[in-house]
Amino acid sequence: MAGRFPQRPTRTTVRGGHVAVPAGAAAGIPRQAVAPARVRRWVPKGPLDLGLTLGPLRRGPADPTFRATADGSVWRACRTPAGPGTLRVRAQGDEVLGEAWGPGAAWLLEQLPELLGAGDDPEAFVPRHRLVALAWHRRPGLRLTRTGLVLESLIPSVLEQKVTTDEAYRAWRRLVRRFGEPAPGPAGVGERPMWVMPEPRTWALVPSWEWHRAGVDDKRASTILRAVRVAARLEQAVGMPADEARARLEVVPGVGPWTSAEVVQRSHGAADAVTVGDLHLPGIVGWALAGDREADDAEMLRLLEPYAGQRHRAARLILLSGHVPARRKPKMRRVDIGLL
Repeated sequence: MAGRFPQRPTRTTVRGGHVAVPAGAAAGIPRQAVAPARVRRWVPKGPLDLGLTLGPLRRGPADPTFRATADGSVWRACRTPAGPGTLRVRAQGDEVLGEAWGPGAAWLLEQLPELLGAGDDPEAFVPRHRLVALAWHRRPGLRLTRTGLVLESLIPSVLEQKVTTDEAYRAWRRLVRRFGEPAPGPAGVGERPMWVMPEPRTWALVPSWEWHRAGVDDKRASTILRAVRVAARLEQAVGMPADEARARLEVVPGVGPWTSAEVVQRSHGAADAVTVGDLHLPGIVGWALAGDREADDAEMLRLLEPYAGQRHRAARLILLSGHVPARRKPKMRRVDIGLL
C-alpha cells in the first residue's frame, strides 16, 4: 500500500532534498508588467524530478531565494558572476523550459543543464542495501545539482553551524530580506517578492547589531565576514575538483569539513562528499544500514564504504527514505540571541 501514494514530507526527507512541486494549473507569481524573459528549452537524457534535484538549494519553507509554485514551476533568485538573476524552471512533457530575467539571465540559462544534473552520472550508483535500493527505485528522477556558485551555499551553511535548522533559516530570511535586493522579473513584485542575496561587499558592511538581531553569534558572523573578503578566490573553486575546492574553503577559519561538504554537494554536485561532523546523520545512516542508532562518524563512513564515489547520493537516499530511529530525548533547545 505504501508504494501507491506519494510520500509526505518530513524533517528528514526535506533535509534529503524533498521539495513538493505541485502539478496544478494556477500561477503562483504574477507576470504582468515585466520585461520579456530569456528562454531556453532543454531535454534531459532520462527522468528528472525538479523537486528532488533542486530541493537541496532551498533553505527552509520560506526561503526568499527559492520558491515552488502551484503551476509546477521552481523559481530561483541568485547572484551570478554577471549580476542578479531570476530563473524559472518547469517541465513541459519530455523537455524542461527555463526562463530567466535580469543581468544574470544569460548565465543562468547557460548553466541550466548543469543545474538540473546533466553532469551527474546516476548510472554509476549501485545500491547495496534493500532500503537504499527501494529509495533509489522510487526516485528515478533524482539528480545531483551543480550550481556553479560557491558563496550562495557557503553563507547559509555557516549560518547552520551548531544551531537548529529553524534558527538558521530565520537568520537567512532576515538577512537576505534586510540587505539583499528584489529579484529581477515577476518574482520580485507582488505580496511575497523573492530576493537576491547581498553581494560580498554588502555582507562585509552588515553592522554587528544586525547579526545579533538575526540570531547569529559572533563566531558564525566572523566566519562569513572572513569568507566574503576572499569571495573571488572562493568562487574560483568551482573550476577545481571537489576535494581541492574543499581544501580551499577550509583555509577560511571557521569553515571545517562539515561546512565544506555541504557547499560542494551543491556547487559541484559532488556525489562522494559525505557530511561528517553532523549531529544526526551518523545515527540515521547507522540505524538504516545496521540498526545502530549510536553510530559515530567513523562507523558511518565504514557503513558507506560500499558506496565509495557515491556516498553523498547514498546518504541522501537514506534521508529521503524517512527511515529514522525514534526520538529518545528532547529536541535541541532553540536560543534566539536576538532577544538577549
